[in-house]
Amino acid sequence: MNAFKAFKACVPVAWSPNLYITLVRGIPGTRRLHRRTLEALRLRKCNRTVMRWNTPTVRGMLQQVKRLVAIETEEMYKARKQKEVNHRALRPPLVIKHLPPPASHSS
Repeated sequence: MNAFKAFKACVPVAWSPNLYITLVRGIPGTRRLHRRTLEALRLRKCNRTVMRWNTPTVRGMLQQVKRLVAIETEEMYKARKQKEVNHRALRPPLVIKHLPPPASHSS
């Protein structure tokens, strides 16, 4: 079992009231039924995330397109966003002082 399947297996999707769904693979080349399902989920572009209620209907739609999407709970989504914000945070500037060379007094 690869790491992604292990990650998906341990996600407690059944207990989360909201699901954050991200389209991670492109739509071109997929079946018409899958495209219609993604359209119903309001996923039109790659790497876009939508929030949906965790209902049996939505879970059935996600089961149909599980190869194209990544599913996160609310806690996982917030943790990922916070990690991205911390990564993009401003860092203190690198200050380099260019001092003139010491003057040598030779007489």
